Amino acid sequence: MEYNERVGERLRLIRLQRGMSLQDVQRATNGEFKAAVLGAYERGERSLSLPRLQRLAACYGVPMNQLLPEEDTYEVPGPVPGGVTIDLGAVDDLDPKVGEVVDRFLQRIQVQRQDFNGKVLTLRQADIAMLAMLLDMHDSDLRELLRRP
Repeated sequence: MEYNERVGERLRLIRLQRGMSLQDVQRATNGEFKAAVLGAYERGERSLSLPRLQRLAACYGVPMNQLLPEEDTYEVPGPVPGGVTIDLGAVDDLDPKVGEVVDRFLQRIQVQRQDFNGKVLTLRQADIAMLAMLLDMHDSDLRELLRRP
């Protein structure tokens, strides 16, 4: 598979994870990325310049490098028991001091897992333990805090 095709697969994957159609992207970018042209990028028929790739990443709300294919493949493990699923929109409702740490932590996890659906994220037990340590909280207190509506 050609590199353009692999980039196109990543573009399509991220767009779909964001729940956007080609037309949604066209509207969100005020027509900068026409649906037909974006489709050609996704099929690997056209190449993106770095400045356009950067603007597309900003539209999707992801770091630019996440639109590029991984050179090495790896298997993402499935959900681990004991995790907590977080509504990412509810993070804004947390105390600002705690919310800032939680938000940065969750953004790093999204990048690491390449999970940009933007709605929910499941923290694994090890994630909870690390975040609790950063917040100087007990794991169970953090779980309770994150489960609140």
